[in-house]
Amino acid sequence: MSRTLKKEGKFNYIEVGEGQPIIVLHGLMGGLSNFDAVTTFFSNKGYKVIIPELPVYTMPLIKTNVKAFAKYLFDFIEFKKLDNVVLLGNSLGGHIGLYHTKLHPEKVKALAITGSSGLYESAMGGGYTKRSDYEVIKKKAQEVFYDPEVATKEIVDEVYETVNDRNKLIKTLAIAKSAIRHNMAKDLPNMNVPTCIIWGKNDGVTPPEVATEFNTLLPNSDLFWIDKCGHAAMMEHPDTFNQILFDWLKSRQI
Repeated sequence: MSRTLKKEGKFNYIEVGEGQPIIVLHGLMGGLSNFDAVTTFFSNKGYKVIIPELPVYTMPLIKTNVKAFAKYLFDFIEFKKLDNVVLLGNSLGGHIGLYHTKLHPEKVKALAITGSSGLYESAMGGGYTKRSDYEVIKKKAQEVFYDPEVATKEIVDEVYETVNDRNKLIKTLAIAKSAIRHNMAKDLPNMNVPTCIIWGKNDGVTPPEVATEFNTLLPNSDLFWIDKCGHAAMMEHPDTFNQILFDWLKSRQI
């Protein structure tokens, strides 16, 4: 489904629906389209879904880090004059959501993370960072999912283009190092925001034990598993993912 990208100030974003705002945070290799099913489902259920384009490859190198992206998110929330947002993040997006919540808990009503970095240091950029031929990149992209067919040619092409662009490759490495530096194990026990953790049982990027650790360290979290599912649950099992998150939000009266 094609969405209209709004451009206002320094922000590019998609906005669909009305109601409780859900801000969706995409991952390092993930485009906004990865959340099409989420956008369609929740915008029809009384939520306003907003997906900002994170400046993953456009920030100056010195600012290409988790902390700067969390600041960008805070600026975006301020720009949109929002309060009590739900943050939903996959992979790097989950890490940015967590870090923002640590700094500005008063802005966040709830968190939802799936395949998030923040605890497991090889969650980002691993294996993508050696420039290589198309078939190798295709195999790496397929490994993100339980079902390799989910890695469409469009997805593989995007990853291939990223790792063969010197500027993007340098930024990818900078983000990977930043994710390691910004490990959140010590912060999580102090974060009381309600958190929904949805994880693929077959996630090879951030393995299941990472989800278990998040759930152990976060004082107000619930963990849900999706079987036969890799690193991007909202793409691989969109209906199951959406229903889990919707039921959880309702149970928390959000």
